[in-house]
Amino acid sequence: MAGLISPTDQDKLRDAFAEITRRVHLLFFTQTLDCETCLQARQIVDELPPLSDQIVVDEVNFVLDKDKVRQFGIDRVPAIAVTFEDAEGAQQDTRIRFLGTPAGYEFMSLVQAVLVAGGRPSLLSPATLARLAAVDQPVSMQVFTTPT
Repeated sequence: MAGLISPTDQDKLRDAFAEITRRVHLLFFTQTLDCETCLQARQIVDELPPLSDQIVVDEVNFVLDKDKVRQFGIDRVPAIAVTFEDAEGAQQDTRIRFLGTPAGYEFMSLVQAVLVAGGRPSLLSPATLARLAAVDQPVSMQVFTTPT
């Protein structure tokens, strides 16, 4: 089966992923039955590891691995939790989640999440970083998109 990402775009992603300085894990929460979009989401996440040896997809069975489902706060599939390995090799949770298939514009959001988790320096301005540093309580943001 042909890949979803064109060879030209694969080359661009390889160049971007060359900036990754630590291993990124995409925890892919899925189930075999009653999930119309799990296969499509799987095809998308499977396109990334061949582009960098720093990207790993870890499949998590939504039905069988309830401890991990609770740990990452996943309540539906398909879902992706983005983590990275610290200097000691322990997985650190970025708290970035993708619910549903990361297709269309959301694919670029997934790529950006991989780059951030992989240690790429922030592209935010110093003023924005200072404002974010001043946040002193947990904040939950959700972005909703509709497939087109």
